[in-house]
Amino acid sequence: MASPTPALNATVANVTQRIRERSAERRALYESRMADQHQRGVHRGELSCGNLAHGFAACGSEDKNRLKMMNSANLGIISSYNDMLSAHQPLETFPATIKEAARAMGSTAQFAGGVPAMCDGVTQGQPGMELSLFSRDVIAMATAVGLSHNMFDAALYLGVCDKIVPGLFIAAARFGHLPAMFVPAGPMPSGLPNKEKARIRQLFAEGKASREDLLEAESASYHSPGTCTFYGTANSNQLMMEMMGLHLPGTSFVNPGTGMREALTRYATEQTIRNTEAGGDYRPFYKQIDERAIVNAVVGLLASGGSTNHTLHLVAMAAAAGITLTWEDFTDLSAVTPSLMQVYPNGQADINHFQAAGGMAYLFRELIGAGLIHADIPTVFGTDMTAYTQEPFLEDGKLVWREGASASLDTDVLRGVADPFAPTGGLTVLEGNLGRGVIKVSAVAEEHRLVEAPVRIFEDQNEMKAAFESGDLDRDVIVVVRFQGPKANGMPELHKLTPYLGVLQDRGYKVALVTDGRMSGASGKVPAAIHMSPEALDGGPLAKLKDGDIVRLDANAGTLETRVDAHTWADRVKHVAELDHYHVGLGRELFGGFRHLAMRGEEGAGVFGGFEADDLARQAGQIHDEDA
Repeated sequence: MASPTPALNATVANVTQRIRERSAERRALYESRMADQHQRGVHRGELSCGNLAHGFAACGSEDKNRLKMMNSANLGIISSYNDMLSAHQPLETFPATIKEAARAMGSTAQFAGGVPAMCDGVTQGQPGMELSLFSRDVIAMATAVGLSHNMFDAALYLGVCDKIVPGLFIAAARFGHLPAMFVPAGPMPSGLPNKEKARIRQLFAEGKASREDLLEAESASYHSPGTCTFYGTANSNQLMMEMMGLHLPGTSFVNPGTGMREALTRYATEQTIRNTEAGGDYRPFYKQIDERAIVNAVVGLLASGGSTNHTLHLVAMAAAAGITLTWEDFTDLSAVTPSLMQVYPNGQADINHFQAAGGMAYLFRELIGAGLIHADIPTVFGTDMTAYTQEPFLEDGKLVWREGASASLDTDVLRGVADPFAPTGGLTVLEGNLGRGVIKVSAVAEEHRLVEAPVRIFEDQNEMKAAFESGDLDRDVIVVVRFQGPKANGMPELHKLTPYLGVLQDRGYKVALVTDGRMSGASGKVPAAIHMSPEALDGGPLAKLKDGDIVRLDANAGTLETRVDAHTWADRVKHVAELDHYHVGLGRELFGGFRHLAMRGEEGAGVFGGFEADDLARQAGQIHDEDA
């Protein structure tokens, strides 16, 4: 007999309840719309003969016959495959595997559409990075186009990296009447140790290593098909999908090109068919993902020291499912969520070391045992979350699940709730007369969490690089990089600044970064107040700062303030930046509409508005169509 599930932590319960109450009207409207879509038809039975003939014209005779019969399932495959980027290259073979597994079940699968997948590692510090965040919403729209043919009883979402999974999730929510299964590709095997890679990056920043040395180190780190092995946004995506029960148990961090990876992809297909109406256990996305699943994702992110990008993405993802998530929810959950993982940049290990130390099964065991996540939510596996303390194994070629590790095999990488790396999740909101932002402190040493210093202002990250090389930053300094928000230039990551800031800190200076842009899933040892909202272009107070103003960042107190006296500050005029150079070249001119529509970082920095929230406001007369 299974042991009873521990009582839910009081703060987790309270935050969940307030999200439920805050979201009640928009969530009810969302569920009503999904139920209506289900009632109108979730598959090809709604199509005319002409529609249907177009829909299966390219299929073989066996698949055509099954598609004519309305009692078998047809799965739609959405994939981010391309062969330039290591994380997505393994997905090339997945559709064939899925189709074969579906046929063995008496069903069919069709490749519904591909979505773009860009890599922030390639575009870091380049103009293309300014399209990165908006690519999330493009992916959601491209997925909607792929699924719009109404040929499908369920969907398999094949994606891995930074904006891809959030974009796929947003689309899955808007097609919430369909069962959904997220199918990852897995991380590449371990390469050059992260500590050595970071050392060479800093040496290059100081001019003490050549570009050839740097390229050799980077190539030895990112060296084969699969996701990057540090714990950035891509691997945070995978952890969160599993925390919400949208992955099979233990599937997030299995390397590509292995028998286990293929077996999991086959099983994902089979299980998705079982989750359809034709399969007899209808599990649509909208009945699976609610505020409890979103809270699980936040807690998992915090316990693992995950990417700051998800303070944007999770807000937008939740909104797509009719749920209002706020930064206060992150902060309050962080206060009761212990830090259980140390994977680079929070430590020196990589995600493969985490997997070997006990992986997701152990993490689930600890979080469920402490009452920190909702164990009672439905999952794609056909169970509640308690089954996720298991991990997959191959027995004579057959996939089976057994109970996972009951103790960490490496406490330098993974720990239990009784002996965490830190008592909190290391993510908090900063607030003061410079606006609101977020900061990740899980990799920031205690002595660096309070910085009070004059500011040096930049409006382009390349200007900061030049100032560093000239020695202008060899002092206590708070670097402000403004006009980097979604309306200004698409909110690029500024991770290119990390080595320079790290060098200054290593030289003994008190250093911090403040920006209305993003830092990265790899936010590291330098305190960084990011996603400042409202952004400088949108009336934000960062536009009032001048070089030399004293600013105090206190990560422990959750404050960020300028020391300029109140009267002077109130009278100061906001600076207006020249931004035209951000808006043309490499396709950036195509995204003018996105920049115009972009919401604030605190609202998810998306372009879709508030979904049901806007509709409810319109019904109440608070928004008129001419204002939308």
